[in-house]
Amino acid sequence: MDPLKKFLYAGVDLVADTSEKFTKTVHDLVDKGSISSTEGKKLVDEWFEKAETAKEEFEHRVKEISQKLGVSEKNEEEELEVMRKRVADLEAKLGKTHHTSKKEKAAAV
Repeated sequence: MDPLKKFLYAGVDLVADTSEKFTKTVHDLVDKGSISSTEGKKLVDEWFEKAETAKEEFEHRVKEISQKLGVSEKNEEEELEVMRKRVADLEAKLGKTHHTSKKEKAAAV
């Protein structure tokens, strides 16, 4: 796995862990009576809204960096399929050229 993907997955794991801990902390505060369930829900909703906005900004920045570095956005399976199609197209062209050459040779004889 390339370093950029490892970095992205590490970031996703970090956000997931943080979100889980934040939600648990809010539930603990509600259970202790420190905040109401309505306040807790509001805090969690705001947290996830901000997290979603941050995620979108992060994805945009990663896309920009990937484009600058020339890193493909396609996954390995998509890249493999594109390469297969290119090979098939080239084989078809070579086959046509090869058959045409044989016909030309036969006509020339």
